[in-house]
Amino acid sequence: SNTTPALFFLTGIPGLEVMHRWISIPFSTAFAIALLGNSTLLYVIKTEPSLHKPMFYFLSMLAVTDLVLSLTTMPKMLSIFWFNAQEIPFKACLVQMFLLHSFCIIESAVLLAMAFDRYVAVCNPLRYNSILTSSLIVKIGLLALLRALGLMLPLPFLLRRLPYCGSHVISHCYCEHMAVVKLACADTRVNNIYGILVSFFIVGLDLLSIGHSYVMILRTVFSLATREEKLKAFGTCLAHICAILVFYIPVVLSSVIHRFGHRIAPHVHILMANLYLLLPPVMNPIVYGIKTKQIRERV
Repeated sequence: SNTTPALFFLTGIPGLEVMHRWISIPFSTAFAIALLGNSTLLYVIKTEPSLHKPMFYFLSMLAVTDLVLSLTTMPKMLSIFWFNAQEIPFKACLVQMFLLHSFCIIESAVLLAMAFDRYVAVCNPLRYNSILTSSLIVKIGLLALLRALGLMLPLPFLLRRLPYCGSHVISHCYCEHMAVVKLACADTRVNNIYGILVSFFIVGLDLLSIGHSYVMILRTVFSLATREEKLKAFGTCLAHICAILVFYIPVVLSSVIHRFGHRIAPHVHILMANLYLLLPPVMNPIVYGIKTKQIRERV
C-alpha cells in the first residue's frame, strides 16, 4: 500500500553488530575531539582581534559546518552502538538526511571560498583587503547556504511521495539518501538521477574551481625570485590543502566503492561513509591549530 511508515530502523554497521560497543570507542573519541576542537577554534577566532580577517571568517564557517555535521549524525549513531536504539521516526529521518547532505554541500562551498581567499592572498596581496570585504564574505556565506538549501529541498518531497511497503530497516548508521531510496517499492529513477546529478555537480564544479585556483597560485609561486618567498607563499596554503584532501578523498573513495565495489563487504561501505563525516570535523581544527601561529599560541 502507498503508505508512509511511522518508523525506520537503523542497523548501525551491518555485519559488525556484535562489535558495536568496541567500535563506539573511536567514534565517541572522534566526536569529543570534533566538539572540543571546533568550539575552541570558534572561541579563539572570536576573542583574538588579530584573527578578525577574511581567512579566519571562512575558517569559522568551516568550524560551524563541522559542528552541525557532527551533531546531526553522531548522537544517534552512538545511541545505536551503546543502547541498540535503532528506531528513528520517518520525519526525523528526513530531517537528518536534509541537514546531513545540506551541510556537506556547504562544507564544499566553504572550501571553495577558502581557495579563492588563498588565490587573492598569493596572487593579489596588495588588493586583498579591498577585494575580500566583509560584505563580500557575508554574501559568499549566504550563497553557500542558499545553494545547499536549494539543491536539498526537493529530496524530502521526493522521498515522501514513494511507497514503503516492504522492509523499513536501513542498513546504515544514519539516514543517507540512497539508503532510504533502496527501501521504496516503486520506480526510484527520479531520486537516483537527481542524487547523482547533485553529487557530480557539487564535487565536479567545486573541485574544478579549487583546482583552477591552485593552478593560478602555483604559477605565481614559481614566478617568485627566492626559495624562501616560494616556501612562505606555499606555506600559507598548506592547511587549506590538507582540509581539501581530508574532505574530498573519503568522499571520492566512498563513491567509487559504492558504485563499483559490489564484492566488497557491506560494513566496508558503511565505514567509508562514516569516515567522510568523522574525519573533517576532527582533523580541520587540529591542522589549522598546528599551522596557524596565532591559534597555536592562544591554545
